[in-house]
Amino acid sequence: MNNKDVIIACDFKSAEETFRFLDLFRDEARKPFLKIGMELFYAEGPEIVREIKRRGHRIFLDLKLHDIPNTVKKAMAVLSRLDVDMCNVHAAGTVEMMKAALEGLTREDGTRPLLIAVTQLTSTSEERMRRELLIDAPIDETIVHYARNTKEAGLDGVVCSPLEAGMVHGACGAEFLTVTPGVRFADGDVADQVRVTTPARAREIGSDFIVVGRPITAAADPVAAYRRCVAEFLGVE
Repeated sequence: MNNKDVIIACDFKSAEETFRFLDLFRDEARKPFLKIGMELFYAEGPEIVREIKRRGHRIFLDLKLHDIPNTVKKAMAVLSRLDVDMCNVHAAGTVEMMKAALEGLTREDGTRPLLIAVTQLTSTSEERMRRELLIDAPIDETIVHYARNTKEAGLDGVVCSPLEAGMVHGACGAEFLTVTPGVRFADGDVADQVRVTTPARAREIGSDFIVVGRPITAAADPVAAYRRCVAEFLGVE
């Protein structure tokens, strides 16, 4: 798998809506890497993953598991059969839970998808973290601490905002992946995310994968928006 890429967040409510969007990319030589989140997965179930995989797309299954270690281990064992390329848990679930997730995800032949952990959602501000979650440490310090826990558990990387990608690499190494939502075009709307930056700046800071939803899926020309995002993030024409 390429160590840098744009992932389109397919936050659609149905298979019909999803495939209508994906049909726009039928003639693209480069099949986009796609994120399937809770809304679509809960609406359509595992078959939507299988069909998108049959169409030749790589898949980040974004279900953010967070439960007791044994439950997460068993759930990951089920998800490992779907042949996705990446999936995730919440780092707040503890090192023990993340280790259990990794064990459940690993198949008998030793293969597995990439496994990453969510640090803090890009909709979370430091003020909200302190007031609502009772976490008094600065948000940057919290995210780096969660990233270190994730690395200790043996996972491949974390989900963080692009603003924290450089700090995570500094603490956990260049090979430790940073998957970063919160990316918007310079002339776009930030919507409900508060820790955001542009594709070009995300590359400069150190993001390995950027996850982009509405700036592409809600664009007047999604294919053109995707191409623009790839060009800005990868630094190519």
